[in-house]
Amino acid sequence: MTKGMNTKKVLLLGAGMVTRPGVAYLLDQGCEVVVASRTVKKAEALVAGHELGSARAFDIDDVAELGHLVAAADLTISLLPAPHHPTVAEACLAAGKPLVTTSYVGPAMKALAPRAEAAGILLLNEIGLDPGIDHMSAMKIIHAVEAEGGQVVSFRSYCGGLPAPEANNVPWGYKFSWSPRAVLTAGLNPARYLDEGKLNDVPGPDLFLHNWPVDVPNVHKFEGYPNRNSMEYVETYGLQKAQTMFRGTLRYPGWSACLKLVVDLGLLDQTPRKDLPGQTHAGLVASLVQGATPKTLRADIAAKFGIPVEADALARLEWAGFFSDEPVGDVPTLLDMVGARLQSKLVFADGERDMIVLHHEFIAQDAAGKQRRIFSTLVDYGVPGGDSAMARTVSLPCAVATNLILEGKITLTGLHIPVSPEIYVPVLAELETLGITCKETEQPL
Repeated sequence: MTKGMNTKKVLLLGAGMVTRPGVAYLLDQGCEVVVASRTVKKAEALVAGHELGSARAFDIDDVAELGHLVAAADLTISLLPAPHHPTVAEACLAAGKPLVTTSYVGPAMKALAPRAEAAGILLLNEIGLDPGIDHMSAMKIIHAVEAEGGQVVSFRSYCGGLPAPEANNVPWGYKFSWSPRAVLTAGLNPARYLDEGKLNDVPGPDLFLHNWPVDVPNVHKFEGYPNRNSMEYVETYGLQKAQTMFRGTLRYPGWSACLKLVVDLGLLDQTPRKDLPGQTHAGLVASLVQGATPKTLRADIAAKFGIPVEADALARLEWAGFFSDEPVGDVPTLLDMVGARLQSKLVFADGERDMIVLHHEFIAQDAAGKQRRIFSTLVDYGVPGGDSAMARTVSLPCAVATNLILEGKITLTGLHIPVSPEIYVPVLAELETLGITCKETEQPL
């Protein structure tokens, strides 16, 4: 299909690690796609060779240019960092155009809900993997149980983006398939969840103390820990009578102990510092531990935190180079230093693949009080040399929903996440044709 008067035009802001499959899908559907990014070469690579694709250099601080780009499109997708979404949403409301993002709804975005509803404009958020496919696959089962006259009395959900087992060959048990900064900042969030009637509040600094083994049948044994405030979804999912409401993250064992040490050392501090360039990793880390020296750093940290000098967490830090004489480089914060260091070490080699695991566990109770356990599990693997599983499962739900909106098959207005059948039924059906499927099983209790 060539450009023409009937071609739907999509503006996609951002050209990060998860973008390519969604762009390819929209182009294949006959949409004209303009990818606008601060790094225009990345945008050009996403649309190279396709007559319906174009790339633009763009900076989110240029509000006037943002307004022009949004007004020229039929729909805008923002894959920028989440704090920028409200700015994009304001431009969409001004232009009377819908917005789609894969990020959690924050307070600033939520505040725009009345204006979006009044204007008849759709602001669709949380339509990626987690959040996204997790919501849709959960609501499919919850609504099915309710349609049979039953109710869900317990809900546990875990999601993780990881190296496939055969690619899990580094001490950290992790490799980056999306933004290192986003992975690390997620480790600063407080959490809240309900576990068999007990409400648990977890302060951000203690997040990684709350971890436990999670065995996903026929997949692997992982480590799980809470993800943000699960209680926000009690009303959203209609689970007011549930005794357990938990949403968590999956990692390979040992991640939590290591990240807890990283947090306790203060290495995720986001305070801008001008003194970081020129320092060594060992010198910088030593400066965070009273009395420590670069040459005895591992032993000094072990003594400060009362852990064995041979502890796995210390071995991981040493392997990653945090005790080395290598220069830190030009980074603005300690968190950026950690992200840059880990991004250089935790990389997928040629031919390796990543893995997505999304696992729900429900306890459903029928009208007679009889209970059964229901499982819903998505496992997706990246293609060596091609798209990662993370890129597929984040950008394809977003792209599919975008196309459905443009085709008039999703007609909602106002602020939404994908928990209504009008969204999740067609999106999940299309994802299944793309090989992204949640397998459901159940057992009596």
